[in-house]
Amino acid sequence: MIRDFFELVGRYAIFMKKVFQRPRKWRIFIKQCFVQADSLVLGSVPLVALISIFIGAVLVIQTANNLQNPLIPKMYVGYMTRESLALEFCSTMICLILAGKIGSNISSEIGTMRITEQIDAMEMMGVNSANYLVLPKIISATVLNPLLMLMSYCLGLIGGYLIVTMTGIIQVADYLTGLRYWFEPFYIYYSMIKTAVFSFLITSIASFYGYYANGGSLGVGRSSTKAIVVASASILIFNLVLTQLLL
Repeated sequence: MIRDFFELVGRYAIFMKKVFQRPRKWRIFIKQCFVQADSLVLGSVPLVALISIFIGAVLVIQTANNLQNPLIPKMYVGYMTRESLALEFCSTMICLILAGKIGSNISSEIGTMRITEQIDAMEMMGVNSANYLVLPKIISATVLNPLLMLMSYCLGLIGGYLIVTMTGIIQVADYLTGLRYWFEPFYIYYSMIKTAVFSFLITSIASFYGYYANGGSLGVGRSSTKAIVVASASILIFNLVLTQLLL
């Protein structure tokens, strides 16, 4: 089992070395980056927006119901909602969801190209298939997903505001005061760094499993499942490591 693990890590490292080579034609590379940004990042905006709004609303309800002590100011509902969104939910939780959406998309796309021998045809023509197919995905997701995290953060706060306005669970003024109380800008940078690292893991791992898929359509399904599981586990592990290093 240990031997298989190190063999897998070695194959992944060799694959990454092949991916991170200088593109032959920068014009095509940049065009592919825009295409992948539209597919992977912009295509995830509706899902992330919906989840973020409801996460913010749920956090407000849960926090307010657990702060029943009259000695604790109600503004702490807004403060704790803001901190929870910035530190964990808008980076780790959103990326775990994107691991399923983006990971399966990338793995199945590249896996299908592998079993239909499109990748073999590219190699026969002298094209670095790993660089051409994978690098634009990694670059676009790693660079732009932190902006997706910022959008998620803002919408989560808006979701909390909406639930406060509709239910009156606390005063709106208390919620807004809590959002402004003792704001630490580094937490936003910290969350953006985590999102960038997690995005790299999702795209590279999904591409790796798709690139080496075999066994027909069933093999593509297995590679997609493995990609999602491994990417999710990697996110949780690196979440612990980055939290220890950055905080």
